[in-house]
Amino acid sequence: MLLDYLKRGVETEASQENEVHEIDRVNMEINLTDVTQNKRIKTHGNSQSIPINSIKPNPNQPRLEIDENSLNELAASIENYGLMQPITVRQVIPFEYELVAGQRRLEACKLLGMDYIQAIVMRVDETDSAILALVENIQRENLNYIEEAEAYLTLISEHGMTQDELASKLGKNQSTVANKIRILKLPIKVRAVLCEYGLTERHARALLKLENEEQQMAALNEITKKGLNVAKTEALVEKILKKSQENNNEEEKKPGHLPQTFRDIRIFSNTIRKAVDLMKQSGVNAVTKRRESEEYIEYTIKIPK
Repeated sequence: MLLDYLKRGVETEASQENEVHEIDRVNMEINLTDVTQNKRIKTHGNSQSIPINSIKPNPNQPRLEIDENSLNELAASIENYGLMQPITVRQVIPFEYELVAGQRRLEACKLLGMDYIQAIVMRVDETDSAILALVENIQRENLNYIEEAEAYLTLISEHGMTQDELASKLGKNQSTVANKIRILKLPIKVRAVLCEYGLTERHARALLKLENEEQQMAALNEITKKGLNVAKTEALVEKILKKSQENNNEEEKKPGHLPQTFRDIRIFSNTIRKAVDLMKQSGVNAVTKRRESEEYIEYTIKIPK
């Protein structure tokens, strides 16, 4: 069974690395039976030895980086005790495979210069392969929240899934998936700093409240220098927003400053005028009339048939 396979994979690799990786995502495990839309995933019997150079990477692999020290430790363990858990692949064409799960084990075997690796060949399509790769990485707790969010977005955008469908397959609430994806609204530079300093997802969500990248980077500078926790980060964000609003109010009080609403109306008016001018240049005898009252400004554009 797929669930037993994934559980054994977690247990055996954790043993090799002398680490304990808890699997507390019960809902996700239950929903794995739906990964292939209520169809049992079949394998070609037990594991088989296949050439490492016949395995291509999973294009939907959610893990962006592999820790070098961790990889070296795993390679040393495999060298001493062998590969205790096969990787999982799917056959793309005869004698060519695509990795489904076990990227670290595959990379460790490559590091050891091995030519062959034990693998279980699964009958899954590209979408199911992407979901399984994501689930395995989440269960092993090796993904950071930004990599997880990027994997969610890839499954939705490239595999035609809705947030509800993805949430159902992962055993999560739709709001959880939506909130995770929202983090990707942060600029790349901001996300890079969050990862570099190991800041939490709640730190990232607090930064989403800020108006622009400049404010976010200023906040990050203070967060990293002072080692601010989430509560202090949220207080800092509120302080920045309050100061920004005060500056805007001061700007509006300056002589010659046009209210935002007035500036917006002028932009709309210019847009209409340019559109009418363009029609006239194209030979369309368009006529525009403007009427202004206390409550609104009304434009009427007449275009002959």
